[in-house]
Amino acid sequence: MINRDDPFETKSFEQEAVPSSLLSTEQLSELLQPETELEHHLLSLPEVQHGLRWGRPRAGHPEGQVAFHVREIFDNIECIEGLSEEMRRQLRLVALIHDTFKYAEGRERPRNWEQHHAVLARKFLEQFTDDAAVLDVVEVHDDGYYAWVAHKSEAFRSQNPHKTLEHLHKRIAHCLPLFYAFFKCDTYTGDKLQSPILWFEENTPGLDFLSIPRERLLNKALISPPISVK
Repeated sequence: MINRDDPFETKSFEQEAVPSSLLSTEQLSELLQPETELEHHLLSLPEVQHGLRWGRPRAGHPEGQVAFHVREIFDNIECIEGLSEEMRRQLRLVALIHDTFKYAEGRERPRNWEQHHAVLARKFLEQFTDDAAVLDVVEVHDDGYYAWVAHKSEAFRSQNPHKTLEHLHKRIAHCLPLFYAFFKCDTYTGDKLQSPILWFEENTPGLDFLSIPRERLLNKALISPPISVK
């Protein structure tokens, strides 16, 4: 079990979630192709490597290990036309860290949102950047989905009033373009449900619509890792 006093401890919360064939450090670097000094540094850290190796194929994430999901998002980022270098750098940083602490997430019910992997990821990343937009998008990267759930489920909404679309709009007002771009790049991966991003686009004023080729959802060759895993 994870030491709750150290949520970044390099241990698996669920033994079954750790695949038997793990990516080596060299394979992680080959797969993710770090570009900036910060990306190189983060990818060298044991807790980040551990988080990137976590995961088996499951609903929404048929790719299994988090690193393959990150690679899919990186590929989607490259599909966005007219993206500034600054936003591209921000999106890659969010992508690299956003799901990396799923292994440390609390599994108790009712859910302890302070132990959500996104909150843990934000706290970890605060050691390396003070970019408020990046940090906030990391922390709320799943909240577009939760807002859609809150819209569909009165029970969820009443239990989690901080997860509504109204609350999310206020939270991301200062970084809406970055949040939206990441939400779309993240949703166009694996076999994720597309309804949440479509609903968000329909119900969020002031969006500059982003287009990612639909074949990103259909071409399974783009989901397969470009390296062999041994």
